[in-house]
Amino acid sequence: MNDRPHPRRLLFLVLGTLLPGIAAGAGVSALGDVPAGILAAAIACVVGFLLTLASESEAARTLDRQEAAAEARTRAMAEERDGALREVQTLAAAIENMDEGMWITDEEGVVLRHNDALRTMLGTDQELVGQRPLFLLRRTELHDSVLRACRDGVSSKVEISLDAPRSKVLEVHVAALGSIPGSAAVFRDVTERKRLERVRQDFVANVSHELRTPIAAILGYAETLRSGALADADHAPQMVEIIHRQSERLGELVSDLLELSRLDAGERPLSAGPVSLETVARQASDAMEPRAAGKRLAFHLRIPGSLTARADPKALEQVLLNLLDNAIKYTPEGGTVELVGERVGDRAHLSVRDTGLGIEARHLPRLFERFYRVDRGRSRDMGGTGLGLSIVRHLVHGMEGEVRVSSQLGVGSTFTVVLPTA
Repeated sequence: MNDRPHPRRLLFLVLGTLLPGIAAGAGVSALGDVPAGILAAAIACVVGFLLTLASESEAARTLDRQEAAAEARTRAMAEERDGALREVQTLAAAIENMDEGMWITDEEGVVLRHNDALRTMLGTDQELVGQRPLFLLRRTELHDSVLRACRDGVSSKVEISLDAPRSKVLEVHVAALGSIPGSAAVFRDVTERKRLERVRQDFVANVSHELRTPIAAILGYAETLRSGALADADHAPQMVEIIHRQSERLGELVSDLLELSRLDAGERPLSAGPVSLETVARQASDAMEPRAAGKRLAFHLRIPGSLTARADPKALEQVLLNLLDNAIKYTPEGGTVELVGERVGDRAHLSVRDTGLGIEARHLPRLFERFYRVDRGRSRDMGGTGLGLSIVRHLVHGMEGEVRVSSQLGVGSTFTVVLPTA
């Protein structure tokens, strides 16, 4: 700060001291016997000097104001630059941490930048920057979409399939960058969604087919009976028996469908805890033994009483009932069915073995799919719904276990449930 008195104030102070003497007409100042002319000249010099000081002071204040304004503009520009830098860093971090893959291209469609998720999604180690889409993926539809976005500003969505290193389906959204030349593309892996869509479509088709067969039989024989066959003592009982059998099959199919629906929706929570496998296995075998005896099958249960596992007892019993039912169903008369348990490391194994017809190796990978049958005609004749093994897999997985199968055509099959020991 400048401590000098304000020039205007100093001017008024001097004038207030000198002028009264001049105004009195004495020709001398109030300060002494100085001639009036000399005093007037002195006053003029003082006034000029003071006016000069006033002008310089005003210029200094103007300069100070200009410097303060410049500093304010500099600070504002710095804050704006820092804000823009933070936005860029935030955007870059968001892109790098996206689950989706992303790349940005220049106006010619050449990749300028990409995130790590894209490289992982494409399963490649080659350099992506500096390459064109057609060279990277060999998909003309994606290449054309990128060029349309760069040249015409047109956004689009394409779906591409990759065969290597692993088969997958990618959905790609391509858009222009607005006022900036170039384009951006976001890659989303929709392989699982597409698989579920196919499963749903197959499921609906299979359910329709499976329901159509018993309903057609019931309606056909019911119409025949209504048309007069009810009075036919020889054939009417057979028709009624067929209607009854097909109704039972229809009920089993609906029951299995509801069970799968509850499992898929998580409406059947499983409470796993320490379970005696010998106790649960005996309950299941006691329920199935009469059926085995009806086919004159040798039925053996060999499980150590000390063998325990973490499982839901009701769910495990349902698993064993399904597996034993299949074993008895597909084992010819005079054969053998065994339910064997053992501990292998930190896992408990429960195996259902039979000396039945066996299954060809080509069928084994799909055996637990819904409605999958090795022999559709034979399965229907024996009352199968095609959903039992799918339910088995759901329940076992819900208990943090796994189910395995091995089989030899004409020798027999072994289904093994593996559970964590308690």
